Amino acid sequence: MRWRPPRPPRPACSGCYNRPVRVALFVTCLVDQFAPETGRAALGLLEAAGCEVEFPTAQTCCGQPAYNSGYPADARRLARHFLDVFEGYDAVVVASGSCAAMVAHYHPQLWEDRPGLRRRAESLAERTYELSQFLVDVLGADETVVPPAGSTAPVTYHASCHLLRELHVRDAPRSLLGAAGFEIREMADPERCCGFGGTFSIVHPEISVPMADHKLDQALATGARTLVACDTGCLLHLSTRARARGLDLECRHVAEVVHP
Repeated sequence: MRWRPPRPPRPACSGCYNRPVRVALFVTCLVDQFAPETGRAALGLLEAAGCEVEFPTAQTCCGQPAYNSGYPADARRLARHFLDVFEGYDAVVVASGSCAAMVAHYHPQLWEDRPGLRRRAESLAERTYELSQFLVDVLGADETVVPPAGSTAPVTYHASCHLLRELHVRDAPRSLLGAAGFEIREMADPERCCGFGGTFSIVHPEISVPMADHKLDQALATGARTLVACDTGCLLHLSTRARARGLDLECRHVAEVVHP
């Protein structure tokens, strides 16, 4: 049976610890290489919520690309390194539903033959959260620290697959957007996959490109000119297609628009 961490997440608020929450920010490969502004926005939101935020410089990939591509031994090496780097924190926060799901769901499975490592991975999985999930469901920051955004033009929200279907996070990103004063114009099918799927978009472009175009068409139909999501992979995929088609549509991470 696949192990799943408890949900909803246990409280990690400052009051529960009687001190600031010591948070490790895991920025992910795509944020590091393509979207550093997302990492800066995530840091700003966590600090505004009163967290003591650290960026462990030894962090590397969580192992998801290797795991999804059928290389479990490589994934295990990366997962072991992740465990060693992040184990000592109250919480690990990730600006990506996809990578958070990898740590929360699949890292423990990699150690089914190593009970000691499996227990450690399970403990870390219980303390690993996607950014909006942590801010809203754990800290309640949408009600206390999210300031009104400088611009509140309408946005439309894409619910990325791993965040929605594996972490079961549906409302937290919308709560952050609402707290910042944005009008959310829902697509006809906001929970439909955009076609990225990591290496899927590379191996099967004949499928992934039409899926992205369908998502973009739905976004444009709302009248919003900004599409927001919580996964950089989805945003890179969609923004690439938007540029290729010459569309008047900006694709941005929720953290960036809430904490510009």
